[in-house]
Amino acid sequence: MIFLDTHVVVWLYKDADAMIPAPVRAMLDEQDLVVSPIVELEIQYLFEIGRLNQPAAAVLAYLADRIGLRVDAAAFEDVARAAVEQAWTRDPFDRLIVAQAALNQRPLITKDDAIRAQYAHAFWQDA
Repeated sequence: MIFLDTHVVVWLYKDADAMIPAPVRAMLDEQDLVVSPIVELEIQYLFEIGRLNQPAAAVLAYLADRIGLRVDAAAFEDVARAAVEQAWTRDPFDRLIVAQAALNQRPLITKDDAIRAQYAHAFWQDA
């Protein structure tokens, strides 16, 4: 099981394979893919400001059908408690996404340099 950051989910939805390097795509093909529920909220924000043409529910349903993406079901209380420890950022989305991956002791696919600097299991490898 591997967690995905929001931008990776958006690129998968947009079929933007050029944005995802081959080593990362290979990992995505080999793992069960999950997201934090906060990714749904962040995608909805992107829809509301016009950066996506579909609401979050439609994006996640499409990816669930296409690649088996699912939303992790960890208790919000546990995730929020773990997010308190992610004091390296003021971004609530990043804190909760990293906390959810850390709570599950799982890797997180992200291009975000700050996340990769702070979360030892964050991964991105350019081709």
